[in-house]
Amino acid sequence: MRVLNYISWLAVAVLIPGAAFASEGAASMGALDGIGAGMAIGLAAIGGALGQGKACSAALDGIGRNPGAAGQMFTPMLLGLVLIESLVIYALVISLKLVGIF
Repeated sequence: MRVLNYISWLAVAVLIPGAAFASEGAASMGALDGIGAGMAIGLAAIGGALGQGKACSAALDGIGRNPGAAGQMFTPMLLGLVLIESLVIYALVISLKLVGIF
């Protein structure tokens, strides 16, 4: 029962300030936009970290099996890591756009 009380106070704390800061004629952030933006960047960061870990693991596994191919594997691995990180940066930009910073 105590957890339900905390959840209800949390809902009040999240939903009420959005109405207090809203003004007519101005674009205001909805109560759930901030939560959605936080979840979006959080999920993107988790997905990016898992993807980068898997890419590095596969590259190091390949280098371990064939050390002579390390030079040939480095550039594609680095390019893959850059592309994975760019997706996380795109998620950050979308989150900031959702919140209204951009």
